[in-house]
Amino acid sequence: MIKDPEKYDLEPRTLRFSGGVLVFIKKLSKDIINTPLMSQLVRSATSIGANYCEANGASSKKDFHNKIYICKKECKETKYWLELLAQANPEHKEEGRKLWKEAQELTLIFSKIALTLEEDKKTK
Repeated sequence: MIKDPEKYDLEPRTLRFSGGVLVFIKKLSKDIINTPLMSQLVRSATSIGANYCEANGASSKKDFHNKIYICKKECKETKYWLELLAQANPEHKEEGRKLWKEAQELTLIFSKIALTLEEDKKTK
């Protein structure tokens, strides 16, 4: 039996992650350095869940594959922006680190899904 089923349900998990990023961003000062980084982070972090929802409603296997790859790519980009914001805002580094760890877990999950899709494609 799975102890925490929501941990493995990626739609609510990615939604919670996006929400956490938004809460984090609201705590940062809007200055010449943070503003463009925050904008990029909002785009990439919220794109993860949106693309996963699209993958679940995909019209074909190819469409599903493409959306999963986008999820994986957006996770990696999100980690990049979180790292830069942590460097620019050391007082918020710990909260940024927690978000980075979740982005890393999501990256690993989407990487595994993508790898499985590739392996399935090769065996057919």
